[in-house]
Amino acid sequence: MKLPPEQQAIWHNCRHPSGTFVEFPEEDVERSIPALFEQIALNYHDRLAVKSGDRSMTYGELNRSSNRIATAIFNTLGGGQEPVGVLCRHDAPVVAAILGILKAGKFYLPMDANWPRHRASTILETSQTRLVVTDDFHSDIAATVVQTQADILNIDTLNQDRGTDNLELSLPPQSCAYVIYTSGSTGEPKGVLQDHRNVIHSVIANTNSLRICREDRLTGVYQYYANGGAHDIFTALLNGASLFPFDVRGWGPSSIPGWLSHEAITIYHSVRSVFREFALSLHGDESFPSLRAISLGGENVTKFDVDLFQRCFSDGVIFVNRLGSTECGRISRYFIDKETIIDTPNVPVGYPSPGYQIEIVDELGTALAKNMIGEIVVKSEFLSPGYWRRPDLTEDKFSQDPGGGPQRLYRTGDLGRFLPDGGLEYIGRKDFEVKIGGNRIQIAEIELALAAFPSIKEVHVLARQGTQSEPQLVAYYRVDGTADPKHFELRRFLRNRLPGIMIPSVFMKIENFPLSGSSKLDRNSLPMPSRGRPDLEAKFVAPETVVEKLLAKIWTEVLSIDQVGVDDNFFDLGGHSLTATRVISQVITQFRLVLPLQSLFQSPTVAEMAAIITQHQAKQASDADLARMLREVETMTEDDAQRRVDEINSTVSNK
Repeated sequence: MKLPPEQQAIWHNCRHPSGTFVEFPEEDVERSIPALFEQIALNYHDRLAVKSGDRSMTYGELNRSSNRIATAIFNTLGGGQEPVGVLCRHDAPVVAAILGILKAGKFYLPMDANWPRHRASTILETSQTRLVVTDDFHSDIAATVVQTQADILNIDTLNQDRGTDNLELSLPPQSCAYVIYTSGSTGEPKGVLQDHRNVIHSVIANTNSLRICREDRLTGVYQYYANGGAHDIFTALLNGASLFPFDVRGWGPSSIPGWLSHEAITIYHSVRSVFREFALSLHGDESFPSLRAISLGGENVTKFDVDLFQRCFSDGVIFVNRLGSTECGRISRYFIDKETIIDTPNVPVGYPSPGYQIEIVDELGTALAKNMIGEIVVKSEFLSPGYWRRPDLTEDKFSQDPGGGPQRLYRTGDLGRFLPDGGLEYIGRKDFEVKIGGNRIQIAEIELALAAFPSIKEVHVLARQGTQSEPQLVAYYRVDGTADPKHFELRRFLRNRLPGIMIPSVFMKIENFPLSGSSKLDRNSLPMPSRGRPDLEAKFVAPETVVEKLLAKIWTEVLSIDQVGVDDNFFDLGGHSLTATRVISQVITQFRLVLPLQSLFQSPTVAEMAAIITQHQAKQASDADLARMLREVETMTEDDAQRRVDEINSTVSNK
């Protein structure tokens, strides 16, 4: 899809000051990564290829080092395609290790030293990896993980004078380049393959999109074991540019500003959370004269991030929001400059990258109209070959083009919608859909609604198991420092935007969200919700009468909180229509009352409900009356219950 005029204008300004950009030819997708790299190394022998801290290599040095590693690997394993593990520090030598594996005709399996030992050993076993390349720093970890499953090659102990010539192996473009293991929605590791052809296509698209040339200096903030890390390595090295690996876990995001200036970085690339942390650490007097592009991916980018960019960086820098995955590469992009207006919490991910078509489909695979939310399906000839040694999973997620062409289809599991201008908006993972009372709840829709609250800069919602059978929605949020919202304010804000059942029961303020090894949100490490009473508009007044104490006990059990005051509003405590019917069922059973159900729905505090119960206690329900009333509550539809709750909330809002 051709970019609209305003996107074309921003893209056109993404020029390198040297003006030496030459478009990357499309026909190079039919070559291999080593063939292209060896040509670059020959042409730019003395240019800086990679630098990390005080360790650097020119293209000539990098080529010789990778050849030594390739020779050692080939002598150990012989010919044929198979995975070779990589467990090294995130610095210059790991780039040589990766190239060496590819030059030996193998594909690399990047490993994280922080993986649990069981996970690492399981991946090596199931992938049938016979060799792990490591360094002095990780040799002990490698020995513990590998045990008897594979051999170990320490690149720091190789003979520096042997095997420095190119092996000259002929690799078809469809040869595997790497396999990256991800957990996915089930938590079971799966190895996603990418071949040389797809990697080179991604480099071509990124090069021509950002007009990358040999004078560029690219960040390596993404770790080498992430898909973004592979993207950074090959984009730099196949253009004759310079790559600067950065250990964000060791040095911290606050070190990025000084590093960007010192190394004269021109193109910055990371996940949103790392960008946000380093941008928030800026004092306003920093200068990045060489920086010309900031590219983010891997996490949902919000208006808050665009505001940070527009406030902290110069007019010559553009901001790129991308959407992609390990299975399909970078499928879309959206260009932003200092004049771009973003008036929604969510930032569009833009328009399809060259070589990709995107559809939004429903559960049956039917294409949806604009503004309708559905699953994002990608159609391309540059999709992953599939999952390593998992033909069942490959068949489930990928399918052939119904028209019989070379393209294939991949169901991403991501939700999105096309905006009126044809741009794509990313909504969230389909995996994060939950059911409450039989109703499908999209977590992403709640996050988008809450992100619109003025002082909230980041929000994530999880479905946690409460004391009742139904999941409990918990909203974790960070504020921008301008104001600290009360929880009842957040609930009332959401009442005008979401059905009651979608309003979180618990709101938890977080100072810093926990991150995984790839610097993305680690949802499993978010704290469990507290059972404490939330901050409410009403002051706490303890129940006094027998009826009030019984009611308060019912409410605490249904709402999974420790304390309820007599003047607390049921819905400000986190209640919704379904929990309201549970309370009413218990009230009818315990007090055996004959009274209209509407009167109970219209009593959103313990004091008001206790007053109604006291008024009707003189008339006890017969067994038949009791059964009839309980039946009425149990058969009440969600719409009926919600209508009654809406009437209450409308009354409260108008007071």
